[in-house]
Amino acid sequence: GNGPSGICLSYLLSGYTPYFKRQSLHPHPILQRKLEEAPEVSVLDQDLEYLSEGLEGRSHSPVALLFDTLQRPDTDFGGTAESVLTWWHEPDRAIPHLVLGRNAPGGAWHSIEGSMVTLSRGEWMGLPDLPFKEWLKQKKRGLRNNRATAEDIAQYYQHYVVKKGLQKNFRCGTVVTSVRKVSAESISNHTQKDLQEDSDSIWSSNEKGAEVFQVDGFFKTVEGDKELFSIYAENVVLATGTYDNPTWLGVKGENLSYVHHQLSALEEAVKNNSVGIMTDPVLIVGAGLTAADAILFAHHCNIPVIHVFRRRVTDPGLIFNQLPKTMYPEYHKVHQMMKEQTAACAGPYEHYISLPEHHVLSFGKDKKCIFQDKNGCQKAYKISMALVLTGSNPNLSFLPNNGTDLALDSEQPVNPKRNPIDVDPFTYECTQEKGLYALGPLAGDNFVRFVQGGALAVASSLLKKANQNPP
Repeated sequence: GNGPSGICLSYLLSGYTPYFKRQSLHPHPILQRKLEEAPEVSVLDQDLEYLSEGLEGRSHSPVALLFDTLQRPDTDFGGTAESVLTWWHEPDRAIPHLVLGRNAPGGAWHSIEGSMVTLSRGEWMGLPDLPFKEWLKQKKRGLRNNRATAEDIAQYYQHYVVKKGLQKNFRCGTVVTSVRKVSAESISNHTQKDLQEDSDSIWSSNEKGAEVFQVDGFFKTVEGDKELFSIYAENVVLATGTYDNPTWLGVKGENLSYVHHQLSALEEAVKNNSVGIMTDPVLIVGAGLTAADAILFAHHCNIPVIHVFRRRVTDPGLIFNQLPKTMYPEYHKVHQMMKEQTAACAGPYEHYISLPEHHVLSFGKDKKCIFQDKNGCQKAYKISMALVLTGSNPNLSFLPNNGTDLALDSEQPVNPKRNPIDVDPFTYECTQEKGLYALGPLAGDNFVRFVQGGALAVASSLLKKANQNPP
């Protein structure tokens, strides 16, 4: 994967090394004291568990909190203190690696409607040693409400790879179809065919001796052909994010052509004039930020909306109840609409009806959709199109058993929020499979700001493996 996690890890594996900047003062006195103990030793070579002990913040990962507070010491309190890290390029410490991705560097940020504004503050989207704000300034642009557009971020990530000289490690237009363990011996003897059938574990061959990962896949060439490849690696890092498979409701008629699972379908429909102020309403299912983005977009285009979601409007688990109003005025507006504009009572907003605590029973061929409320009472509405925006799941089809064996609960599919991959919190190595690492949403880190600590943990672990006598 070549999103922010993959880019940040490539930077750390390319010999870019963070040290504590002497004379700098961190607002956390205990951390400051620990950093002063060995300023000549890179953070990558220090004991991350020791450094991150006692830190608190908006992530469950101690290493994520550590790397974040080193780069943005008081950002949660609205401060703008400078990073306490200084970066040195030490090419002799680089670890050879490849970053494989389907699209340009930046991952899913290239698939998001370009004008969408990010949930996080702009400066939280930045990668090490190239502040996002400074890059925007060079473009003669400022941050609206302290937040950035998806297009800005996608461009920044591409620029970062070029500016830091990382292009040689990136292979774009790549699809990985399989990752599995094989014995190193079998590669030199070219006896892989014998291994494929009779392995006693779904991961590895039953030959003893050193094992490596075999990564198979294909490149998409400029002419549109597929060129197959096989790579052998001692370590593999999974950083493929969670944007691949939109969640389905699993109801009758969901596969009909007017039912969609991506926001881009609404943008297309508006471009083609197939929905508008005079058409039947668009149905939006879900109560997360993507559903809110769809409502804002429809509202902006005067398209009538029916909004269906399972939770109560006051449910504390609802993302809108966790966002400060001043920083997110547009999401606050959607929440307001959800509260005030139910089918039972008309409110001030035209062309919008909210149906809290409802769920979809079926989609009909005649574009009639049937809902049910919490009391079992059913309603039918005629709609022009439906957008089911209830989250997405990672696509790990290239792993044995879809990667389920690696999850915290190995009976259930991997899910970033409910069932992430089980990793060691200080190395991000999979507990079930040594040499395999997981980063970002797959390991439960869902914000760009916090995926970077995982990259620090992986880089630190790989450097310790490569160099058995660290300083």
